[in-house]
Amino acid sequence: MPIEHNYLPEQYEQTGKPKINHNYLVEQFADYAEIFKDIEQLVKKGDYTLGHSVDEFEENIKNLTGSSYAIGLGSGTDALFLSLKAAGIGPGAEVITTPYTFFATVGSIVSAGARPVFVDIRDDYNIDPDLIESAITDRTKAILPVHWSGRACEMDRIMAIADEHGLCVVEDTCHGINASYNGKALGTFGLTGCFSMHPLKNLNVWGDGGYLVTDSGETHEKLVLLRNHGLVNRDECAMFAYNSRLDSIQAIVANHLLKKIDHITDSRIANAALYDELLRAIPGITVPVRPENVKQVYHIYVIRAERRDALCEYLIANDIDAKIHYPIPMHLQPAAAEYGYSPGDLPLAEAVCDTVLSLPVHEFVTEEQVRYVAGKMGEFYARG
Repeated sequence: MPIEHNYLPEQYEQTGKPKINHNYLVEQFADYAEIFKDIEQLVKKGDYTLGHSVDEFEENIKNLTGSSYAIGLGSGTDALFLSLKAAGIGPGAEVITTPYTFFATVGSIVSAGARPVFVDIRDDYNIDPDLIESAITDRTKAILPVHWSGRACEMDRIMAIADEHGLCVVEDTCHGINASYNGKALGTFGLTGCFSMHPLKNLNVWGDGGYLVTDSGETHEKLVLLRNHGLVNRDECAMFAYNSRLDSIQAIVANHLLKKIDHITDSRIANAALYDELLRAIPGITVPVRPENVKQVYHIYVIRAERRDALCEYLIANDIDAKIHYPIPMHLQPAAAEYGYSPGDLPLAEAVCDTVLSLPVHEFVTEEQVRYVAGKMGEFYARG
């Protein structure tokens, strides 16, 4: 399977063309001069690694989520991987998760030395709690639910199953900052909640970055060591570990954006509500039900569409950056061949991957643009 050394520059050029775009980074950081002032102070101090801005960021996240501890890390992927390591997940273990997610979820399980066990999803795109228990074996050590697009999994059911069977729960909350379930912040149900600050996340930085939250003092102590070579201080190493430190510069960017997180969240929710209203009236489009006890934050706005591929092409031709997240479920990826799954094993996830479509929903999408997108979608289906 040949790959280019770096396929991203060309991809950036292509995806930057539509007027109604998933990429909003220029607008979001138009006030970059304010961030530069804080970076100037960092340069004068020289605390580039695990500096004061990281301490401040971790305090801000604790306050936002109500968690006892927060730990800044190099990426959301590292948050997942290190959480599993801290929980003692390794070779011989099985971790139950969803097939409808980004590669990092499964990659973290495999990197920890464990085997991913996939359970099908429901119409909300999240793991089906009714199917989890039948997947548990004597090798199962953890459940790794994914709050897809910032919509909460049914965490009361998942936690009850985990408690009954003595399993660890690590939440993939990489889409879910500022989201909640029954009024409780996502990421605060399991042993840890893992978050990404990739440039296109709701809270994003100027590169890779991530963090996790936990209420376990023991887990916090392990993870503080795991992220920084196992160092207790400059000269003593308690365990040989990893390097996954949130850079001080990225913490400065995150702290700046955290001041806007409620506006970011509210804007996405409002845009999604308007999409829901307009798209539900279009035959051929399926919009998920939105439960009242779930605060969904719409990292992406995802619907299902008949003749999805043709619709996607039509929208792109009309200056709308429609995307597919994702066309191939994890259990059917080439990397998963060794686990023995076949087409038809997880039918709803496969059907969803064949029909999902993502539309721009971020805070810089205007009401006029949402109506234009919906209008073009109605126009497509009216043409037959």
